[in-house]
Amino acid sequence: MVNTVDPTVSAHAYPWDVLGDPAFADRVRAAGIDSVTLAVTYHSTRAATPLHPERRFVHARHAALYRPVRPGPWRGRRLVPAGADWVDGPDPAGAALAALAAEGIPVSAWLVLAHNSRLGILHPALAVTNCFGEPYPYALCPGNREVREFCATLAAEALHGLPPGAVHAVSLESAGQLGAVHAGCHEKTDGAYPAAVLRALSVCCCGACRDGWRQAGLDADEVLVLLRRTAHTDGPGLPREVADVLLRIRHAAADALRGAVLAAVRETLPEASVTLHAHPDPWATGPSPGLTDRAAAEVDSLLVPCWPTGPATAELVRRAAGHGLPVDAYVTAQPPADPALLPGHVRRLRAAGASRLSLYHLGLLPEGRLPLLADLAKEFRS
Repeated sequence: MVNTVDPTVSAHAYPWDVLGDPAFADRVRAAGIDSVTLAVTYHSTRAATPLHPERRFVHARHAALYRPVRPGPWRGRRLVPAGADWVDGPDPAGAALAALAAEGIPVSAWLVLAHNSRLGILHPALAVTNCFGEPYPYALCPGNREVREFCATLAAEALHGLPPGAVHAVSLESAGQLGAVHAGCHEKTDGAYPAAVLRALSVCCCGACRDGWRQAGLDADEVLVLLRRTAHTDGPGLPREVADVLLRIRHAAADALRGAVLAAVRETLPEASVTLHAHPDPWATGPSPGLTDRAAAEVDSLLVPCWPTGPATAELVRRAAGHGLPVDAYVTAQPPADPALLPGHVRRLRAAGASRLSLYHLGLLPEGRLPLLADLAKEFRS
């Protein structure tokens, strides 16, 4: 691993937040931000731009690579990223990186990997699939070799050809399996299922995962029946021996995906530190999938989702810090987060072992909340 001293406070942004806004760098400095975590690959979104001088919304219709999509590395493959025609220029992330470098602002490249609705719709057999045979098109399954190869090449292409020093670190999001919960597409599932049911509905049952079950000695048809029973509110839980095998197979796929991505990143940018979006709950799915036994030995730091402001969130940081790596507490200042609760929240996270603070979001934040970023940065450093 690379032993580097990372900035204490960072904040996230999209390329379109930087491009065409001459005041962006001044906002970064006024907020007391040490570095910007810039999206270089990202999923579909409709983003507000309340601080931009020329626009108010960006509709990113599909997941995109915000660098040039060179045909050579993707030749002969089914999984190929798309570019972003809603942002000007052939290399919007590269242009944003150059603009930040000209202002002397360090940048971490934010790479979203397995979260890709466009490719999941085109290739449902490669998507996470639940025990009822329903694919989750936003979630490419790491159990498939094609998905792992796609993510590794995506990471390499995101960083290809950058000027020396343009990126000091890389942040890996969705480097593992997403599950039943997807915060998008006019979501109408909130509160419908308890946590145990969501866990069962997040076990991937695609062809590659079922092959893994069989190789581990499980009867795939019996496992599907057990999962369907568990997916009822009053259903029994999975037998412990079955659950252990399913989790081990999921973690092995995440390890394989992350390993391929890390090899690509370190071949392209050997001096960059790598932060992994991760959750201390080994069963967690989503942008920050559950930590595996190998993960802490292979990356330089962990980013833990800390958006809920209750005291329980600090326990996540404490558990993550137990792995012996720097922990980046990922905090949102966006509405509906209560500004009155955030300073105390940040203090608890720092006390629980967070060594870095990552704030969301430099482009989405309403103007009236801008001073909050500086307050939180100051609170964390104190």
